[in-house]
Amino acid sequence: MFKTVIRRAGKCAAVAAAGLMMMSAQAAEPIKIGSFLSVTGPASFLGDPELKTLEMYVEKINEEGGVLGRQLELIHYDDVGNASSARNFASRLIRSDQVDIIVGGSTTGATMAAVPLIEQAEVPFISLAGAVVITNPVKKWVFKTPQTDRMAAERILTDMKDRGITKFGLISGTGGFGSSGRTQTLEVAEAMGMEVVADVTYSGSDTDMTAQLTNIRNTSGVEAVLNFGFGQGPAIVTRNYAQLGMELPFYQSHGVASDSFLELAGSAANGLRLPASPLLVPDSLPDDDPQKEVVQNYKAEYEARWDSKVSTFGAYAYDGLMLAVRAMEEAGSTDPEAVRNALENIQGYVGVTGVFNMSPEDHNGLDPESFRILEVQNGEWKLID
Repeated sequence: MFKTVIRRAGKCAAVAAAGLMMMSAQAAEPIKIGSFLSVTGPASFLGDPELKTLEMYVEKINEEGGVLGRQLELIHYDDVGNASSARNFASRLIRSDQVDIIVGGSTTGATMAAVPLIEQAEVPFISLAGAVVITNPVKKWVFKTPQTDRMAAERILTDMKDRGITKFGLISGTGGFGSSGRTQTLEVAEAMGMEVVADVTYSGSDTDMTAQLTNIRNTSGVEAVLNFGFGQGPAIVTRNYAQLGMELPFYQSHGVASDSFLELAGSAANGLRLPASPLLVPDSLPDDDPQKEVVQNYKAEYEARWDSKVSTFGAYAYDGLMLAVRAMEEAGSTDPEAVRNALENIQGYVGVTGVFNMSPEDHNGLDPESFRILEVQNGEWKLID
């Protein structure tokens, strides 16, 4: 009898030890952060700073002890701005790499191509792309860090109205971002009692938009011009605008909110306005602005590490990663449902892009006022509002 008890006790101890070893092994396994980004190709101005941001802050977090006592492992792929590639890489991240969360999707097209797979797999996903369709209607497993194109339209048109402008010409790209921006601008204009008196577009392969701008210039009643697009297109539009001698108030969207746009557009950009995060003018923020310290720190750390100018696009990745980390810490685990629930209930997270207040009805957590209106003066960004 005594011997039997000893054997059972020994067996229980062995089982307990094995369980502890398994728990320890699991705890030691890295938390896998998956990402697909447009690091090269036509949208590299988005994906390159996003990847650099993820890499440097994953390293920093690991140096500071990781998350939940575990190191982070960044697994990333370059979709070169191709929606089909993005879908394939999202599938690989989910099925082969078995990541815990995905932070990526540089463009709306890449994001929306991956969404069905991500929803089916029930993996939390934080997109870095701008279109309102990503989170409206709300999708259970999908979140995003940039303000929506609708918010950009609202902020731009509000500034126009403040300047007494009620009629304007719209020129937009035919890609996913430009097309969605056009739709949102038309809807917002109608809601605000404003009139789009000229509505023209250009394709991603166009190298001159003089014809479209001439169409707008010759339209009766035009009081301002708005260009909704990203990539090379808006810089070409800006140069053509100056070449035509057009002097109406000129607006761009948040899709070109970076110093690289100023380099492409040159002196032709002087006078134009756009909505952007305060990252481009951190020192202009008042000392009591809750974002000032976060914005200044990100700018200083990024530029010191990469010896290149910071961009608002990299900031989207910073906020995405930090939201993911906060959600895992609040959930106390990497369980997908628990992390998703934590993401959905984040309130008051002060990021570079804005102050995020998520909810079951809002998986973006920002409002139009998170945009600041900037104007280009003497080749530099200046805070207007």
